[in-house]
Amino acid sequence: MTRSLIKPYATVLDTALRVFDPALIAFAGVVAYWLRLGDWNLPIGYAVAIALAAVLAIALMPALGLYQSQRGITFAAELARIFATWLAIAVAGSLYLFLTKTGAHFSRGWALIWIMGGFALHAASRVALRFELRRQRRLGRNLRHVVVVGARDHGRSIVARLRSAAWSGFVVRAYYDDDPALIGTVQDAIPVRGPIAALARDLRSEPVDQVWIALPLAAEKRIRECVDSLRQTPVVVRFVPNLQGFHLLNHSIGEIAGMPVLSLTDSPVEGVRATWKAIEDYALAALLLVALSPLLAVIAIAIKLTSPGPIVYRQERVTWNGRHFAMYKFRTMTIDAEAHSGPVWTTIDDQRATPVGAFLRRFSLDELPQLVNVLRGEMSLVGPRPERPQFVTTFRTQVPGYMQKHLVKAGITGWAQVNDLRGDSDLALRIQYDLYYIGHWSPWFDLRILALTLWHILTSRHAR
Repeated sequence: MTRSLIKPYATVLDTALRVFDPALIAFAGVVAYWLRLGDWNLPIGYAVAIALAAVLAIALMPALGLYQSQRGITFAAELARIFATWLAIAVAGSLYLFLTKTGAHFSRGWALIWIMGGFALHAASRVALRFELRRQRRLGRNLRHVVVVGARDHGRSIVARLRSAAWSGFVVRAYYDDDPALIGTVQDAIPVRGPIAALARDLRSEPVDQVWIALPLAAEKRIRECVDSLRQTPVVVRFVPNLQGFHLLNHSIGEIAGMPVLSLTDSPVEGVRATWKAIEDYALAALLLVALSPLLAVIAIAIKLTSPGPIVYRQERVTWNGRHFAMYKFRTMTIDAEAHSGPVWTTIDDQRATPVGAFLRRFSLDELPQLVNVLRGEMSLVGPRPERPQFVTTFRTQVPGYMQKHLVKAGITGWAQVNDLRGDSDLALRIQYDLYYIGHWSPWFDLRILALTLWHILTSRHAR
């Protein structure tokens, strides 16, 4: 088997990038100064600011994973890391100017051109690098040659995935398996060799770059023996567990007390992502409360004048981590609506609603007081809708994955709602949409849902 022709130069490429990236940041700052102020002679203050940004990047970019192997990583993931770098530079620069009170000495236009132009230039450089690496792979260079241990369904699915992502540069050279019926056959145009115990010996004469173990979790002894035997070789060993039957949600690998830990289910809003979510919620909720205050006053007056009872009522609901909280809503029903029935799910054209309440429910205006819940930290603008404890007790055993919706805060609107799954719509399908949201959460996804919400309020058949 032919080893990669470029692998010996991987360290050179890594070093080159560690030099190139800070230099690019400095270059973008100088060019931005020329574009904005028409001069190549930078004042000392500008030169110092650019130098500090480059030094910050030297420390920051390795921590963000920009120099880890990008093989198999999508460009979107790499772009997010580049964006985080430039965002950190912008925030650090703003904080420095604020603390030193030197903001008046710098051109804001220059800073804007530098940050935006530098980010675009940085992203373009990584695009060019990816194109060049892919060109090398088409020529048979810059490849990683792989042996897959396990030639059954899971191992074959790994090969299929690698072939569908040819841009990653992984080439499978052989399977190894202990099954006598498979040894010597050809699966997916790849020879099946064996037994697994012979792999380490074979690698001495026919080396590869990586061995991927695709054995079932129950085969712990075989996995351990395989890993132990491969310690005699310099090959990179990867274990690819078959977790498809676990219905994972935001799974990840981390370390706790020095132990490697595989998280099979986790919340998507932890660490810095939780900070982004909180900023989004508090800033937008406060803005909406101020902007909608005249409408809130009109609704309050209409409720008070047309039916007896409180304007706003509190109802116990369940949110993040199964916590209970009092959710606020404009009152849309008579005060004794559940006196005889007890807690029941509302329906379209619910006869218990007051005339004003029916209008509010039709356009979801009764939910507006929940902006206060958002500012109290009990809800989010976007997330799965919260349910009453009585219903949670019932649904948790009837609907698969129901309790996983509580991995994030409950929301005023959500992915299910903008897909017309509101009120008494199919609960199981709604939960699938909620779990999709949790599995694919990002600030941009939230903004998309918020933008769609108004349209779906106006057109929904399932207003509550």
